[in-house]
This record gives sequence, structure tokens and C-alpha cells, in this order.
Amino acid sequence: MNKLILFLFFFSLISGVSAQFQPIEKESEVPEYKLPDALKTFNGKKIKNTKKWESKRRPELLNFFTQNMYGEVPGTLDISSVELVEKSTTTLNGKAERKQVDLSFKNNGKSLHFTILIYLPFTEGKKPVFLGYNFSGNHTITDDVNVIISEAWAPDYPALGIINNQLTEQSRGARADSWPVEKMIDAGFGLATIYYGEIDPDTDDFSDGVHPLLYVDDQQQPAENEWGAISAWAWGLSRAMDYFETDDNIDETKVIVFGHSRLGKTALWAGASDQRFAAVISNNSGCGGAALSKRRFGETIWRINRSFPYWFCKNFKNYSKNEEKLPVDQHELIALIAPRPVYVASAEEDLWADPKGEFLSAYFATPVYKLYGKDGIDQDEMPEVNHPIQNTVAYHIRTGGHAITTYDWEQYIKWATTFVK
Repeated sequence: MNKLILFLFFFSLISGVSAQFQPIEKESEVPEYKLPDALKTFNGKKIKNTKKWESKRRPELLNFFTQNMYGEVPGTLDISSVELVEKSTTTLNGKAERKQVDLSFKNNGKSLHFTILIYLPFTEGKKPVFLGYNFSGNHTITDDVNVIISEAWAPDYPALGIINNQLTEQSRGARADSWPVEKMIDAGFGLATIYYGEIDPDTDDFSDGVHPLLYVDDQQQPAENEWGAISAWAWGLSRAMDYFETDDNIDETKVIVFGHSRLGKTALWAGASDQRFAAVISNNSGCGGAALSKRRFGETIWRINRSFPYWFCKNFKNYSKNEEKLPVDQHELIALIAPRPVYVASAEEDLWADPKGEFLSAYFATPVYKLYGKDGIDQDEMPEVNHPIQNTVAYHIRTGGHAITTYDWEQYIKWATTFVK
């Protein structure tokens, strides 16, 4: 009998611990939490104007996110060379020009290069551009046979013909539905896209990608406060911006950085850390992106650090199962983008990314935008599905799941035409 009681005791204990860390997918299970005020400094001083925001609050928030979440880039790595590897003046049924530009970097006896695929409309003057990473190679966003297939490592995906970690012809155009290039061109926007694996392969291995180019002495991996993969990917977007500043056909003051899922997290961090980007779009970015961490809804800090420990800096693990100690939250990441336009989007079935938490981040970032006289999200109730709120801070939730759809792009193009172009 004593053994049975002891067994039941430990079983209940283990079950209780297990239940404690089950994903929350019901609003009734969200714990009580208190969000930090974006307009109050860590030492309690209230921010009442843009001057104080820019001189006091913004720098301390940016420093915290840098040192404790995404990680610091431990040095400067400039473009070593630029090569136009391919160009056509008649593509997309004669609507656009295409070029493929290779950027190279060298340091520590190591080298890195990545290729930007660019489509630009035939319009007068410099062109506004959407800039975003793709997941499976530049050739997957279009059936254009002239788009070069990257030789970089890729995760196996047999359905797309990606075997032995190699991208192949079989996947050409496989993601075209997620990249309506002609709609962008018709609206007067260009598109620039990069295969994210060329900057840093999406694996828990810091011996490849860009990281080793900035290692010191016998360093084998980033320090506790140094860049994880998201920060490395954001670095690559900034280097693309360096190139845009030299391209006479691209309006470097109107580059809209975009990303979906983990690359939505990347777009937000790139926009927060590099103020040259004119606007930011976060599509289904979830935990570590637009979703509030303190809600613990869907994917949590603990879960994301367990599944993808290399995305963030090591210091971020201090807040696994410890969100109440986090002195910031993701609404303040969005606030770092102010006064530049930002669009946060969710999907109704994508509970893992916490749609309500994404919406609330946009809502609680709005007071910072109001300091600049910009409109944001004024209602604390989520809008109806497929009914966007389009202000300087914009938001929509659509039907469907975790994806980037034509509907999403139609909203982004409409919004960018109003607030950026």
C-alpha cells in the first residue's frame, strides 16, 4: 500500500509539472501578467515627448533587446565586392527588369557571399522596393528559368526536390503563390529577395554562415550576448540596404523590409536596429517576433529556446519559464520602429503564433507612435477576420493558417502605397 501511495504521489507530481508546461491555446488559461509601459524608463521616468524617447527610452530598450534577446553583432563587416551576375531588361511579360547581384564579404581568412534577386518596374525615377528573405532559394519564388539556383546548404525537403541538402530545379516556382511579383510590379514596387540560408544556415551550428568571419582568436561560437541566427539574418538585410544605397534604380529611402514566421521576427529586428528601412511588415511572426511573451500563449520563450536555441543570443535563456522577470515585451520592439510604418499580421488558425498577442503588441506600441502624431491601433478588441486596420501601425487577421498568402500581399501593397510610396 505504501508503494502504491508513493507511486500515485510521484505520478501526480510529474503530471502536474507536465501540465504546467503544456501549450496554452485558450484565452481562459492565459496567466495574469503586467506589461511594461513603453513610455516609462527602466528607472520609472515617464517619457512625454519624442526628444526624450529618442535620447533616453529608445536607446535603453534597443540595448536590452540587443544584449539579452537577439544578440550583438561583434564587429563591422563591409561589402568586399559587388558583382552583377545576370540582368534582363524584359521579364514578367515585359513589365519589369530583372537583375541578380552578388555581394561578397571577407574577413579572418574566410569568405561569404549571397545573391539578391531583384525585379524592378519600368517606371520613372528610383523605385520603392519590398525586401524579404525566402526559405528555399530565389528560384522558388518564380518560374523564371533565368533565376540562379543557390548552391548553399538547405534543409532536406523531398516534396520540393531538396535532397542531400541541395536545392534543385524541381522546386523552381514552388513558392510563387507566396510571392505575387507581378502584383507588386503593377503597383509600382520592386521586389528584392535573398535565400536566407546563404547568410546563415538554419541549423544549430555556428561554424558556418557569417558568424566565423567575426570570431576572435580561437572562438568557436558567439558569446552570451552575441548574435544568434535572427541577428545574423538581420545583418544580411542591412548589407542589402548598403547595396541599395549605391543602386541608381532603387529608392533607398523607400525600402520595406518584410518577413514571414522566423523571418518575420528577423524583419522586426532589422527594422528596429537599422532605421534606414522605411517600413516593416511582420507576417505570423509569433514568439520572439510580434507576439507578447508574457501571455505565454502558444509558443513560449522556453519552447522556442528549446527547439531553436541558436536563433537568439544565449542570454535569452535567462527568461525561459521566467517571463515575469523580463523587463520588456514585444510591443516595445515594435515601438522601436516608430515613427516609421509597421504592419503586423496574423492568421486565424495560427494559434502557435498567438494572433491576439500579436495584435496587442501593435496596440500597446501605438502610444509611442502617437508621440510623433501618427495613428495606430486605438481599439483594444481585435478586428473581425479579414477586416484590416490600416494606419501607420496596421494590423489584420485573416482566415487560414501559418502562411503568406495573396490576401496578405494585397493588404501590404495597398498599405505601402498609402504610407510609403
